[in-house]
Amino acid sequence: MKASYFYLVHIQYLGYRFHGWAKQPNVKTIHYMIDRTLTFIMENRWFKTLGASRTDAMVSSNHGIFELFLTEPIEDESAFLELFNKHLPPDIKVLAIEETDRHFNIIKTPKQKEYIYLFAFGQKAHPFSSPFLYTFPDALDLELMAEGAKMYEGEHEFKAYTKKPKSETKTVRTIDSAEIVDNTFLTANFFPSPSYAFRVCGKGFMRNQIRYMMGQLIRLGTHETDLEAHRKTLQPGFDQHLSLVAPSSGLILNNIKFA
Repeated sequence: MKASYFYLVHIQYLGYRFHGWAKQPNVKTIHYMIDRTLTFIMENRWFKTLGASRTDAMVSSNHGIFELFLTEPIEDESAFLELFNKHLPPDIKVLAIEETDRHFNIIKTPKQKEYIYLFAFGQKAHPFSSPFLYTFPDALDLELMAEGAKMYEGEHEFKAYTKKPKSETKTVRTIDSAEIVDNTFLTANFFPSPSYAFRVCGKGFMRNQIRYMMGQLIRLGTHETDLEAHRKTLQPGFDQHLSLVAPSSGLILNNIKFA
């Protein structure tokens, strides 16, 4: 790599109109818009970007990070941040820029990720809330969902919680914490009241894993399944695929911390 200068760029974005983080042909993604904006403000000087975490289509991020590789230093980080934000679309914002070095590896460095899934139930929500949380029409048993969420904590087999894992995919994952709490993360006068959050923290998640985890909690909340059946989905040898993946618009990457 010809880079001599290395920066961590902290960002947040509303994912509702994007097809996720990763670049894909013929669709708008967060990574595409980041690189497109950098190409303009860097005046075609060489750069490379690499994200710390991917998000799926319509998933938002309150705090994400990507690494920026350059051949020339950023002389004035405040001015660069201001210029960057000026030309990014309104649903993407740069929060901060910090210099790192060539020894830092944004992919391999251990990191703690906190996701939240915002939801409400039992009512028809104002349409304006749809980019931020999902409203389930049926009544939900929050107490049972909270018990089910706690079962995710620790090391478990999550093979049933991702779509068609590859043979080399590590499906045994450790969840540091998982809980159902009142939504104090985001508020708006058009949000349904009350609203809630499924909050989960861990070092790494598979594709759609948290949405399948939330989907399973919804099945608990509607009494479609019970705690004993829920426990079995996390055990080695469970060979079924879970039926419900929660809609993507309620999911937010809330924070990333490097170890």
